[in-house]
Amino acid sequence: MNQDIIVYIGLGSNLGNKEDNIKKAILLLQEKYKTNQISSLYASEPWGYNSDSHFFNAVICITTNESPISVFNYLKLIESKLGRIKKNTDRYEDRIIDLDILFYGIEIIENETITIPHKEIPNRRFVLDPLNELAPDFIHPVLKKPIHVLLEICQDISILEQITYN
Repeated sequence: MNQDIIVYIGLGSNLGNKEDNIKKAILLLQEKYKTNQISSLYASEPWGYNSDSHFFNAVICITTNESPISVFNYLKLIESKLGRIKKNTDRYEDRIIDLDILFYGIEIIENETITIPHKEIPNRRFVLDPLNELAPDFIHPVLKKPIHVLLEICQDISILEQITYN
């Protein structure tokens, strides 16, 4: 691939020093990719499972000419470097760091390894709020709606608190 692609990546952490975990992941992303924007940090309740540990979430927008699978593999490497141990289960669990490709340009990819756009974007306020901060008019390539509209119609009633990075 030669053309630069805009990629939105979701970051989340609910174990250890959550803000530090997200900052470290951002620094590792910045070592390899050009950073366009970084959202505010958001505190949110766990989504899809019960836990006493709330999450910190953010979205980063990068530019790359790497393939989606190369970006995905680098995200998994960062997770591993920061101490995430992935269990062989489809259930949600507490985690030191979680990195997901939300959008890779306007590409639609679905295979056994990755699904882009991330299928849960329209259901997760903790993804939509920081995405809306960075790209409210970005059109979801599958749903054909801008982020700000997806946020307005989102059924997730979780309460998010915007946090300033220390």
